[in-house]
Amino acid sequence: MKRTASKFVNTLFGLMAIICLLIPQTSIKAQDNQFGNWYAWFNNIKFNAKWGMNNDIQFRAGKNWNENSLILIRPGVNYYVSANQTASAGYATTLVTHKLTGDQPRLTEHRIWEQYIITGRLLNIPVQHRFRLEQRFLKRPDESVFTQRARYFIRGIIPINSPLQQPFNKGWFLALQNELFFNIQNKDNVNGSLFDQNRAYAAFGYRFSPKYDLEIGYMNQFSKRNTQPNLLNHIAQIAFYTRL
Repeated sequence: MKRTASKFVNTLFGLMAIICLLIPQTSIKAQDNQFGNWYAWFNNIKFNAKWGMNNDIQFRAGKNWNENSLILIRPGVNYYVSANQTASAGYATTLVTHKLTGDQPRLTEHRIWEQYIITGRLLNIPVQHRFRLEQRFLKRPDESVFTQRARYFIRGIIPINSPLQQPFNKGWFLALQNELFFNIQNKDNVNGSLFDQNRAYAAFGYRFSPKYDLEIGYMNQFSKRNTQPNLLNHIAQIAFYTRL
């Protein structure tokens, strides 16, 4: 009974992600196409059966490192509810690293965040669902504003040369993921819309061991603006994953 319910939940979440991915794309009237490159390290450390920590550090830039660049640092604490469910909470900050025009200060954002992760299988593919809530404190040149955002993330790993039924410990894989962002409080402080952005991502990677992954991929980031045109960002990403 539990296995049937788990399959149903994973299938439902998968369908939701696919449908929501298509919705913003059908409403695009104009696009500001930009290009970027992101570099990320995602780390998880398990202290014991119930407690651990996570952190990710990301450097994001435009076509080159001197254009639209920022650093994101996001540490958190994990509580392992069960073998396939994890609750986490933490803090995040972003810092604009490129030189701004005139005497403008560098823009920062501080966040408090909470999330719940459920892992399972969708069409026999290992899948992770992540639900995240963020309290965002945005620092702008002339004001500081507060807003809240909800995010839903789904990610699947498909081994290329290994059977799906067996534990995947080493080898090449394909990673597919999608993440939706929604402004749920004070949306007028952001873009005036419930829908904020969508990030669709595909990558090839190599698993060196159960502890280490390296992947290179492409992300399509659609961001809704309060005025046209909307932003369509084409991003090359290199990511390193560690599980200790």
